[in-house]
Amino acid sequence: MDSHINKKISLFSLSILIIAAIDSIRNLPAAAIFGSSLVFFFLFSALIFLIPTALVAAQLSATFPNKGGIYHWIDKALGKRFAMAAIWLQWINTMVWYPSFLVFVAGTFAYLINPELSQNKIYLTTFILIAFWSLTLLNMRGLHVSARINNLCAIMGTIFPMMLLIILGAIWFFQGKPFAIDLSVKSSIPSLNQSTSWVSLIAIMASFLGIELSGVHVNDVEKPQRNFPKAVLLAVGFILFSMIFGSLAIAIVLPEQEISLVAGVMQLFHRVFTLFGLEPLVPFLTLCIGIGSLGTTINWLISPAKGLLHAAESGFLSPFFAKTNRAGVAYRILIGQAILVTLFSLLFLLVPSVNAFYWFLTALSTELYMIMYILMFCAALRLHHRATERVPSFKIPGKGVGIWTTSLLGFFGCTLTILITFLPPTNIDIGSPLRYLLLISVGNLVTLFPLLFFYRYEKTMR
Repeated sequence: MDSHINKKISLFSLSILIIAAIDSIRNLPAAAIFGSSLVFFFLFSALIFLIPTALVAAQLSATFPNKGGIYHWIDKALGKRFAMAAIWLQWINTMVWYPSFLVFVAGTFAYLINPELSQNKIYLTTFILIAFWSLTLLNMRGLHVSARINNLCAIMGTIFPMMLLIILGAIWFFQGKPFAIDLSVKSSIPSLNQSTSWVSLIAIMASFLGIELSGVHVNDVEKPQRNFPKAVLLAVGFILFSMIFGSLAIAIVLPEQEISLVAGVMQLFHRVFTLFGLEPLVPFLTLCIGIGSLGTTINWLISPAKGLLHAAESGFLSPFFAKTNRAGVAYRILIGQAILVTLFSLLFLLVPSVNAFYWFLTALSTELYMIMYILMFCAALRLHHRATERVPSFKIPGKGVGIWTTSLLGFFGCTLTILITFLPPTNIDIGSPLRYLLLISVGNLVTLFPLLFFYRYEKTMR
């Protein structure tokens, strides 16, 4: 019995855990619209964000194995007010992320009915609201999907279609079909003078959000000092391979102006399957991606609600929101989440196109998460010098130089991404630059302003 409880995670299992948490087929169309330069940006983003985030989170998890997570790390380093800000940013980011994710699922299911529905605001908004409220009600009943089912959904909705996408792109390439982009080395390196090229960094960074969650497994790994960095490198290698070649598969087949951020994946499958006489398989693939994506969403829905319980425990949130039902679920927080997602979804009616709505949510969600990561890197540097009495099972190689180099790279990547979110993409109908800037600015104010109320509430409750 004890040997079963103390069983360690193997190198292979940890690599799969990291891959499953990050890899997503929904991000491919957003990267594909930027053509051959996407290869540069994927590699650049891995260097300044993906790898630093994973390594820093691993060291923090190893230093505080008993009670970890972003709230605990930042509370130890910077105090509970910054910790509250971090957990709020993580939670509100998820609220902004859900509509964009469900728009992708809705666009996928549209291919079962009428592909033109993937650009219909009424259909997409209705799908988002029905899907999210249904998932919310399921979680209120204490629904817990087993890891086996969750992994099956991930394989069905992500790994299988992504590998199929890459294979189809390779067939297109080796059969000498015409390319929709220039694959020369010169075109693959973006110009610093072209803002459109650098705006693509947002889509790439959005593909890597959440890898810090893998750090919670560091103390359950066999020989963590050796195997954890290996697992990170293996996972990063696979993630980069699948995302780069999956995005390129879309980019070489579909012209930039024809790529839909919502339905780009299904566009490619439909076109290539038709060329190869495999069109009857499109509905099956649609069901795989749609059901698989919804299946992996069920477990994620309740996680941000649990994160806000930290706020209630620290006095930033009224105990009213922490009340649980018979199933042990903080149902009032879940209802609050659903209402907020509903409001974000209604923003659909204020943007000129489906692609514009999807991009706005992606940019805002990415920016909020980046602010949280900046707090995490600052906490890592401070704790490196303060928590010297602890002996973690994993440390970033290079001692002080290693942690400072890694954290500063991550800090640079986050800051650069935040600045770029304020640049409107010229190849997406987002409206006038002033309107876009106003939308992003208002989005920031609306999502960050509640922190003032939390701080005031905590102060009055002392």
